[in-house]
Amino acid sequence: MTQTIALVTGANKGLGLETVRRLAGSGWQVYLAARDTARGEAAAGEFTAAGLDVRFVALDVTSDDSVAAAADAVKAEAGRLDVLINNAGIGGPRTAPGYTRPDDLREVFETNVFGPIRVTSAFLPLLRLSGHPRIVMVSSGVGSIATITDPKWAGLLPPALGYPSTKAALNMLTVMYASELDGMKVNAVDPGYTATDLNGHSGFQTVTEGTDAVVAMATVDRDGPTGGFFDRTGTTSW
Repeated sequence: MTQTIALVTGANKGLGLETVRRLAGSGWQVYLAARDTARGEAAAGEFTAAGLDVRFVALDVTSDDSVAAAADAVKAEAGRLDVLINNAGIGGPRTAPGYTRPDDLREVFETNVFGPIRVTSAFLPLLRLSGHPRIVMVSSGVGSIATITDPKWAGLLPPALGYPSTKAALNMLTVMYASELDGMKVNAVDPGYTATDLNGHSGFQTVTEGTDAVVAMATVDRDGPTGGFFDRTGTTSW
């Protein structure tokens, strides 16, 4: 059986790191992509020492040159890519909407929206060489308009423009890619409120629980869904 080859962005910690562990643990060859070379190499080294096929590749999703170099490196070493997981993301400012200015949002949009576009575009040629290509966009429930406007969540999430808006945009990117990329499975996932650096480890889920939906969509079969939004229990609302 041909080994599945995957790449996970933002993978030196949190959900990305756990995704690498789980996929490599199932026998996959996984590229642990991160902009922090020292932390990325250290993380990949630990997996390699444990007998897992994990390889570090430097990748800053905000840099055209970095992303292109990462794609070239994977092409030279593996020749193709079966699964791309766009996980890298930042929280952005928590300033109230009325006090937020465009410049306050540029960094979070560059990472959370333009980053996945940049990475997906660079790796599409390698995904097209796969017999079963899959793309997973790691989104969030706070990017769901249905969830945010549900009265039962009223008052629980302070209004902010950055992070929720970028995840809503990522959801639309998912649908648009899925509608165009015939033969590819492209889905968005909501990890749920998971304890990571992004929320000061206040989440009530473990990173393993948080990656359930990621792994499910990364391993979806040829007859599986595309253009959907999923959490660890199944389909969730846009």
